[in-house]
Amino acid sequence: MRDIVDARAACVRLCTDDQEMRLIASIGLSKDVAAREQVLALDRCVCGQAIKQGDIRFQPDIRRCSEVLRSLFDNDKVQMVAVPLLYRDRTVGVYNLFVEDVERVASNDMTELFTTIGRHLGTAIEKARLDEEANRLSIMEERTRLAYELHDSLAQTLASVRFQVRVLDQALHQGKESMLWQELERVENTLDAAHTELRQLIAHFRAPTGGRGLLPSIGDLVSRFRKENSINIFLQNEWKNARFPDECGLQVLRIIQESLNNICKHSKAQNARILLRDDGAGNYLVLIEDDGIGVQEPVMEGSAGEHIGLSIMQDRARQLGGELRMESEAGEGTRIMLSFPDPKHRDGLGKATA
Repeated sequence: MRDIVDARAACVRLCTDDQEMRLIASIGLSKDVAAREQVLALDRCVCGQAIKQGDIRFQPDIRRCSEVLRSLFDNDKVQMVAVPLLYRDRTVGVYNLFVEDVERVASNDMTELFTTIGRHLGTAIEKARLDEEANRLSIMEERTRLAYELHDSLAQTLASVRFQVRVLDQALHQGKESMLWQELERVENTLDAAHTELRQLIAHFRAPTGGRGLLPSIGDLVSRFRKENSINIFLQNEWKNARFPDECGLQVLRIIQESLNNICKHSKAQNARILLRDDGAGNYLVLIEDDGIGVQEPVMEGSAGEHIGLSIMQDRARQLGGELRMESEAGEGTRIMLSFPDPKHRDGLGKATA
């Protein structure tokens, strides 16, 4: 555009949230001028009028602009065109052309060209902003997912190691050699599991199903908890030929894992049951219950301490398009109920492949 109208210079300014215009690009302006004039008040010049009214403004006399812009040019003959950057029904900024004769470029054809370029620039700038916002949200989602995976896998495994080390310390002080070797073996096995989980996290959060599907992974999880705890854990599988995408299977597996962790750490239960059931109409149910001491007031909102696990479980249920409910009374045990639709019937999850 600078070349078409033989302009001395051109620049682009975007509106900010605090009623200012920020210089984001320029051509023909010195670095000193561009550095000094990074921000202008929206209500102080013709550029602000173009933004507020959404139409082109011609400024034959830029002496007032020179006061605001601290003398952009030494040549008093330089005049200015201010063209709003339009995106749909919004004005996102303005671009300026500094010319020697605004009347020569104020024809209907040139005005239409200015407006068209303003719309193209506005659309491109808004698209760039939306892409940047989408990228920022994607990074936040990845960080959240990493935090969830650390909590539900490596953090839980390391917590188990900490408990086992306490038992090992007791065995050492009591001089129980057979118990000592048994606990040492448990610590070694748990550290091996932590190492495996860490490698999985590094490998782009690979789903811990080993490529064998969700049901075998649930079976492995239950077997590990049976070995590491004295609680009787019963698995009742009524799912028939259930097959899920890796991402869906990961969410279900982590909810079951967190529920078992809570049972082993807090419930003082003797028995626990996992029930997998479907209604034949594309809806799935996961029930995890125990006969422990229960809790007085189940807290399902995120907060510090132990309740963060419940908040993560709810977030995982929402990602499945489902619902997570918790029922508990003091002395009556605790029940976690996850219900979710068949992922093949939901947009965005794709075909079930795992």
